[in-house]
Amino acid sequence: MIGTKFLDGQGLGNQLFAYVTARAIAAERGVPFGTAGRDFFANNIHSRRGMYFMELDLGEEISDEAAAEMHCFQDADERLYLGNSVHDLTRGVYISGAAPSIHQVPDNTLLMGNLQAEDYFAHCMDDLRQWLVLRPEADDHTYTADDLCIINLRGGEYAGDPALFLGRRYYLQAMRQMRQHRPDMRFLVITEDEAAARRVLPELEAHHFDMGRDYAVVKNARYLILSNSSFAVLPAMTSDTLRYAIAPKYWARHNVSDGYWASEQNIYSLFHYMDRAGRLFTAEECRAELTVYKQNSRRYALRNIRPRGIALGVEKCKCTSRKSLWWMGRAGWSLLRRAGLTGRQGWK
Repeated sequence: MIGTKFLDGQGLGNQLFAYVTARAIAAERGVPFGTAGRDFFANNIHSRRGMYFMELDLGEEISDEAAAEMHCFQDADERLYLGNSVHDLTRGVYISGAAPSIHQVPDNTLLMGNLQAEDYFAHCMDDLRQWLVLRPEADDHTYTADDLCIINLRGGEYAGDPALFLGRRYYLQAMRQMRQHRPDMRFLVITEDEAAARRVLPELEAHHFDMGRDYAVVKNARYLILSNSSFAVLPAMTSDTLRYAIAPKYWARHNVSDGYWASEQNIYSLFHYMDRAGRLFTAEECRAELTVYKQNSRRYALRNIRPRGIALGVEKCKCTSRKSLWWMGRAGWSLLRRAGLTGRQGWK
């Protein structure tokens, strides 16, 4: 058997990636599939209702005792330690690509870690729509329209991190790109954080229905602007309606990267990736560019090495100044907006 274990506090997107990857590798290896930790599946800070909106075959149930006896495959874990934020300096920026050895794991293995690389389940891409099925009562096409683009904005804990949180500029640039497809394109925000959405894009209608309906609206969009959250990726991949999707280049470090991806696993063939200048790139172009970066970058050569001494002091200064400037900018825009001096503008 090959399986995975759902963890307490793990987001739904991460859990679904673990599920899809483990099931795909089990099929590839010709062995049964199973899951452990089911009490935690689809139970997190956003919802405690469990998986109420999808029909999923979780395979054989693996008890905690049985899971402890299985081999454990830990996904690749490479990091850069940078002064983008306290998190990036202390825990590191996760930059890993796919681990090819996952395709040779033996029977009786539990797959753990990020598990989000397209390579892990590409051979089962046609099966994903059968594996990730919305219940009929949860399927929702209310917002499926030829002239409507869904924006999936991630707030929550992201909103306090200047390296991670995507601001107004990203979404406005993506909206301009979508209007190249339809000049009359309308936009609707789906988010778990309506307050953040109102600050970033106050001119747009924003909703957090519940986790299931949010998933369904994203899945059934014809046009989609993604944030750097895993929540929207698999709905997009299993969509029967999607025509075009834009995602942030460099994914979780769109705001600060000089060429690295956080992580490389989040380059998906389906999406067009937009850089900070508003230019679009295919997944193939992103992968080719990253290959050159990894060959030539001094920063990348220092992966998995924590800075010390003077280098550590420099990175700490970067971290402090970046956070201070970001909060000052947010406070300034808030004052201007309240004074009516910025029209309908939100955060930069």
